[in-house]
Amino acid sequence: MFDSLQRFGRWGLGSLESMGRSALFLLMTLAGGFQPPYKIRPLLYQIKVIGSGSFLVIFFTGAFVGMVLGLQGHYTLSKYGSASALGAAVALSLIRELGPVLTALMVIGRTGSAMCAELGIMRISEQIDALDCMAINPYRFLVAPKLFAGLLSVPLLTAIFNVVGVFGGYMVGVVLLHGNGGAYMASMQGSVTALDLKMCFVKSLCFAFLLVWICAEHGFWVTRRAWGFGAEGVSRATTSAVVVSSVAVLVADYVITSLMM
Repeated sequence: MFDSLQRFGRWGLGSLESMGRSALFLLMTLAGGFQPPYKIRPLLYQIKVIGSGSFLVIFFTGAFVGMVLGLQGHYTLSKYGSASALGAAVALSLIRELGPVLTALMVIGRTGSAMCAELGIMRISEQIDALDCMAINPYRFLVAPKLFAGLLSVPLLTAIFNVVGVFGGYMVGVVLLHGNGGAYMASMQGSVTALDLKMCFVKSLCFAFLLVWICAEHGFWVTRRAWGFGAEGVSRATTSAVVVSSVAVLVADYVITSLMM
């Protein structure tokens, strides 16, 4: 009984320490990001890594998700004589839920894991300690450009995902299955409102914030956790970063949806 209480207390203290360290990491990153002088080149490089580098993944994911929605939607709606509402079904599914969520998960898998591994290797090879010794703020130099690049890139990638997905649904529902193209576009225009677009933008912005924060923090403080030192610690940190950030995106999706519905 006493040992169980000890383990529970140790776990509670460790969790509190981890949450405090994460909050401090975020505050230091935001403070470093707004600290002059402002340099545009690191930001542009991170936009290239996060945004341009993820373009093909987002394009093909959006295309095939839209095609599946067109196929499934046409099959289901045809049973009830509502095939003309296919455009609305595809567009609302993409804009409200699938676009922001799947874009964030794709960016986590492609960029978030690499971000965590990069910072983790820099930590265990003492490159971050060297920056501290040279009086260079590592939050401003390493993390802040990633955060701002994510906030700019992920909403744009989400918009690309949605547009390509709507086109994929059109290709299947109208071109392949001989649906009514005019009805597809009219139902989409009549159903998508400004609130739907606002919800999509808010979700993509929050997801970008969460994924960069969690993945960067896991790599930056890889030696502060009980994951071991060296390559094993970095690999376990990367796995944890992907899992935690993916779950955080799904939880945030529910919270934002419930608040904005």
